[in-house]
Amino acid sequence: MESTSEISKKNLFRIVLVEPEIPQNTGNIGRTCVGTNCELHLIGPMSFEINDTNVKRAGLDYWPHLKWYYYNSYEEWFSKVEDPSRVFYFTTKVKQTYYDVSYKHGDWLVFGKETKGLPPEIINANVKTAVTIPQPGPVRSLNLATAVAIAVYEGFRQLSR
Repeated sequence: MESTSEISKKNLFRIVLVEPEIPQNTGNIGRTCVGTNCELHLIGPMSFEINDTNVKRAGLDYWPHLKWYYYNSYEEWFSKVEDPSRVFYFTTKVKQTYYDVSYKHGDWLVFGKETKGLPPEIINANVKTAVTIPQPGPVRSLNLATAVAIAVYEGFRQLSR
């Protein structure tokens, strides 16, 4: 078991957003990444620019502290993945929950765009590492920034036990 201070010295996770559409969500996720020592990896195309005022407003003055990377395509990003078994794809389309994963430092947590989620071909190609956040209420999905925070803090909880 690692202490909270030991965990905070390491990069916790690498958060991946595939074609994000809402700058405020990306800004909030960036802020969460700074607060949890996660990297943010953005896969384009995106419907906004990172220098957009909305991203900076949602991320407040934390954005300069964020380690972030941009890729033109999913394939470009995936070429950087060292171990595909440590990539977890978040979707509403599978039964396996994010509780079923034993997270490790450096894992990749992948989330799709706000309006459509991850493309079916990505989920189908990675069904063994696709997970869902249970939603017992009558909603189709959670807000992207909320889903990322839930996933990051579950991993943080596991690593700090």
